Parts: sequence; structure tokens; C-alpha cells
Amino acid sequence: MQSMEVSSLFVLLGFVAACFVAAMTGAFFRPGEWYERLKKPSWRPPNRLFAPVWTILYLMIAVSGWLVWREAGFSGAAVAMAVYALQLVLNALWTPLFFGLRRPDLGFIDIVLVWLSIIATIALFFPIQVGAAFLLFPYLAWVSFAAALNFSVWQLNRARR
Repeated sequence: MQSMEVSSLFVLLGFVAACFVAAMTGAFFRPGEWYERLKKPSWRPPNRLFAPVWTILYLMIAVSGWLVWREAGFSGAAVAMAVYALQLVLNALWTPLFFGLRRPDLGFIDIVLVWLSIIATIALFFPIQVGAAFLLFPYLAWVSFAAALNFSVWQLNRARR
């Protein structure tokens, strides 16, 4: 029994690592001067808020995936895990698109896909492990807000490139 608990802990650490690999794009593609010069809506939160919020969200995303794995395993939840992985990949792509390529338009397309993939993940997780599905609701809420912010920045700066 103890070896199963240790292996479960290693799988949890794997989920945490996967989420933080997705987050690492933020270390390579930083907002910088380009972003600071853009027009932004008055309701945009301060930059210092984003890192702590995303840290909490990524931990919740990791625990969510781990709970589904504990309930059904990778093979028992293959479609759910594939969609879960897809939302992480799409999440990781947003930063290089928005900040790296300086393309709020492509960032918006991506974030809509992230939003849709989160909804799909929630729908697939719900019958397997309800708690895992509910852990993704704050992520969905934040991505909804981030999509509105992305759209607003794109619209306010359409002439810039």
C-alpha cells in the first residue's frame, strides 16, 4: 500500500511539472516595453497580480488532472487526459503568440481555444471525478477574464504592429 502512495505522489509531481512546463513560456516571452506601450483597458489588473494567480491556478490544474488519474488511470480516462493535455499545450502557446510574436489577434484565437478546451476538460472530468471538474472552474473564470482583456488590448491597438 505504501508503494502505491509513493507512486501516486510521483504522478502528482508529474502533473505539477507538466503544468509548470506550460507556465515556463512566460519566462521566455516576457511582456517588456512593447506591452507597456500598448493601450490597455482601465479595468486591467496590475502586472504583479498575474504571477501569483497563475501559480495557484496551475497547482489547481495539476491536482485536477491527478485526481482523475487516481480515479481512472491514464487508460481509463484516455480522452479526458488527451483533452486535458491539449488545454495545457494551448495554454502554453498563448504567451509566445501574444508576447513573443506581438500578436494579440493570434493570442485571442488561442485563448478562445483554451477556453473551449477547459470547458471540454470539465465536461469530461465531471463523470470521472466531480472534485477535479470543480477545481477547473477558477481557471475557466480567469481565462474568461483574460480573453476579455486580450480582446480589449487587441481592439485598442489594432493599428499597431
